[in-house]
Amino acid sequence: MAESTPVQLRFPPIDGLTVRGDFDGGALSSDFGPLILRGVDRQIGLTERLAAAFDDQRHPSYITHPARDLIAQRVYQIACAYEDGNDANALRSDPMFKLALERRPLDRENDLASAPTISRLENAATTKDIYRMAQGYVDQFIASYATPPSIIVIDMDHSEDATHGQQEFSFYNHHYGSHCYLPLFLFEGLSGNFITAALRPGKRPTGAENAMIIRRVLKRLRAAWPQTHIVLRGDGHFSNPELMQLALDDPHADFIFGLSNNKVLARFAQPYLEANRRTHAIRCQNAERLGQSEPVHTRTYHELDYAAGSWPQPFRVVLKAEVMGFDDNPRFVVTSLRLPTPENLYRDLYCARGQDENFIKKMKNDLASDRTSDHSFLANHMRLFFSCGAYVLHQALRTEVLVHTELAQAQPATVIIKLFKIAVRVVQYKDRIRLQLPTHCPVKDLLHRVTELLFLARPPGPLIS
Repeated sequence: MAESTPVQLRFPPIDGLTVRGDFDGGALSSDFGPLILRGVDRQIGLTERLAAAFDDQRHPSYITHPARDLIAQRVYQIACAYEDGNDANALRSDPMFKLALERRPLDRENDLASAPTISRLENAATTKDIYRMAQGYVDQFIASYATPPSIIVIDMDHSEDATHGQQEFSFYNHHYGSHCYLPLFLFEGLSGNFITAALRPGKRPTGAENAMIIRRVLKRLRAAWPQTHIVLRGDGHFSNPELMQLALDDPHADFIFGLSNNKVLARFAQPYLEANRRTHAIRCQNAERLGQSEPVHTRTYHELDYAAGSWPQPFRVVLKAEVMGFDDNPRFVVTSLRLPTPENLYRDLYCARGQDENFIKKMKNDLASDRTSDHSFLANHMRLFFSCGAYVLHQALRTEVLVHTELAQAQPATVIIKLFKIAVRVVQYKDRIRLQLPTHCPVKDLLHRVTELLFLARPPGPLIS
């Protein structure tokens, strides 16, 4: 329908009054979020860093939208829950997104990029661009610390990214029962900060492939933090001799990985499981006699030094010998750490890696990192990186600006709904721009706090909290 054709919305009458709606409100936007994201981005320099890593091959005479603007536009849109590149067609004239890209909101000649331009950016990426942007995320992680940390934990995990049709490097993965990509995500386990990611084919990675990626990350981290203690942490499919050797080669590194059961470990676990079965049966009998509910489980922790044939040396293996009402549940971890007790090592150090799955869930469910539906593998890698950028901005906003507020522990989706999706009227004068928000905005005080902190902060440098 042409823009000149009036559109009217009709509703049932209320209290004897007819109710009608139209689209003559002027320069209104349903998104206040882009301006907040711009404030965070100015402080941490994310999109500038990503743009510097991308080699724009376009002829300067024909460039309307610089690479930094295109990257920022795509990242901000995803961070505001507009996951599809086609959304750029509807948002390119939105006054708040134009303000976020530092353009006059009501000048039509300053409209943002359309979906085809965004698509060309994604498909223009080369392997070198992807490599430099991956390094850029590691550099962004390093820059998030004012001083070198004494210890960091690199949580690593893969996640299914379902594919459809004839997409490059899409493979069938028996574990997930689907054709997919299997991207690798690296997060700092103590803070939840994003380190970097790599889009991968759907097949299970080898130990050499895992080590190749982690080695490059460690090299970048070590150049900035030579004395920081680094702990590599992952589930069973990271217990590869190549990753173990990486930790051994670094005097300030350790690892803790899940370990699959085998005949040797099963024989070691058997007497502890038998003892726990007897204990569990006695506990169940006592609970029944006292009229109490049966205990859920009985568990103890034990350790031994063990070496598989492919390992460079024996390592400490911790057993969780758990007996439940319906079955035994023995679990193992292997580590180079010697000091923690077996229980602390398993329960407090290893099980904490489950938080990594929550970080990935935020990336996938709230920020659409699995929106990789392009035919080209490199274009899909760019899409993954755009979602990663949205995560970095949300993480910085939550941990640096929203700290000590009701949204300090909120998921990105909650921040989007409560803080970003606020109607605002944009009025542009010759010498100023005025933003008119709802009088009864439910987060008025919180918005005032956020905008004041971002206004008073001076880039570059850490955010004021």
